[in-house]
Amino acid sequence: MLSSLLALPGWNLQWWQYVLITLALTHVSIAAITIFLHRSQAHRAVDLHPIVSHFFRFWLWLTSGVVTKEWVAIHRKHHAKCETVEDPHSPQTRGIMKVLLEGAELYRAEAKVAETLEKYGHGSPDDWMERNVYSRHSAMGVALMMIINLAVFGPIGLTIWAVQMAWMPIMAAGIINGAGHYWGYRNFACEDASTNISPWGILIGGEELHNNHHAYGTSARLSNKWYEFDIGWLYIKLMTYAGLATVRKLAPTVKWLPAKPLCDFDTLQAVITHRYDVMTRFVKSVRDDSAAEIAKLKAGSNLPQNWNLDSFRGWLYKDPTELAAADKAELDTLLGKSERLQTVYRMRQELAAIWGRSTASREQLLEQLQAWCKRAEESGVESLKDFSVRLRCYA
Repeated sequence: MLSSLLALPGWNLQWWQYVLITLALTHVSIAAITIFLHRSQAHRAVDLHPIVSHFFRFWLWLTSGVVTKEWVAIHRKHHAKCETVEDPHSPQTRGIMKVLLEGAELYRAEAKVAETLEKYGHGSPDDWMERNVYSRHSAMGVALMMIINLAVFGPIGLTIWAVQMAWMPIMAAGIINGAGHYWGYRNFACEDASTNISPWGILIGGEELHNNHHAYGTSARLSNKWYEFDIGWLYIKLMTYAGLATVRKLAPTVKWLPAKPLCDFDTLQAVITHRYDVMTRFVKSVRDDSAAEIAKLKAGSNLPQNWNLDSFRGWLYKDPTELAAADKAELDTLLGKSERLQTVYRMRQELAAIWGRSTASREQLLEQLQAWCKRAEESGVESLKDFSVRLRCYA
């Protein structure tokens, strides 16, 4: 019967049809990773209907052999220890080529650490199927997938299977964990090095918007700007319309009011909630002033000609403790030559310190925010004065 099915003319496909089928199959795997493993299981940003949830578990078992608890635990540890030596796959500490080429090996090594699974893997599925099939026989699924592909597509099915097996290690373990912390643009000045690889999250299900995710880790939607597209969020919305998913949390949206004479408690709450947006806008607001000052120093031969604004902007995005020794030395040299840049950098640190003071009362934090605005407006730096007005518009 099987041979009769395979002999049907419909299975005599052109090469491009095999390519489309392969892309479709791998895209289902990507959807399972971003919607089920990432947004639903690791971050609890969306609840999925049991039928959807189990389909994704079954599909991941067939196409990757991934164990949900392992994936969830490793990803949560990545967020908890991001860019430190304890981060399971940071290119900042392990090197970009290591993560790009050996991301899957890093994952498997961390999956053997019992402490990681115990501490970060709570809440993952623990039913009979998980204990007796998916976790215990993880390799059986990929073997079954190979048999199915060979039965349906013939010898070319082995190539399709090989692509399926390589897709997750390359896209998720390599590109997202590697390039997503190394190359790209940033909407938010997070404490880590996360980047948005592309504003159009299609090939990897929306995970291309990695900086947005690190800014608001529990958001079910990864897109943030009007021009960004998250196909994983599109699928989630379609499932909500069908009653198959419930969104639990989204990233807060920045709202604006006319500038208040003084920051109040509402302003304080908005600034803390949108702290990554605040810091990003701060860096952008002082860009022109800083560029002019650096150009002035270079014209007077007070700076090497190869120094530029990008270096200073990069230092503004980071906490001083995150700077390498060489960067710290260059920054100190630069600040020592310009009181204006020194003021800008100092004000950046003082602003970030406001939402970093977890032991201070609301009254104390408000007083510090008001004092910061007053200092900014009296600094003599026009961009700091303008930003102080902008800060009082947060709602």
